[in-house]
Amino acid sequence: MGIHYDYKSTKSAKLMEKQAKREKKLAEKKAKKLAKEGTKKEEAKEKALDASKPITLDFLTNPNKE
Repeated sequence: MGIHYDYKSTKSAKLMEKQAKREKKLAEKKAKKLAKEGTKKEEAKEKALDASKPITLDFLTNPNKE
């Protein structure tokens, strides 16, 4: 009878720990996803064309462009 009494008395604490662990995992996953998306956005900004330079045929067709 001691085992069942112990289980019921600690059940709520264990459930709260599980929920906290689950929420922590989800928060880490979300932060990782946001960090990954942030790097993609920064890369896209760097590749924007300069409006002051004219677009030439060489610029469009050069396979070794920067």
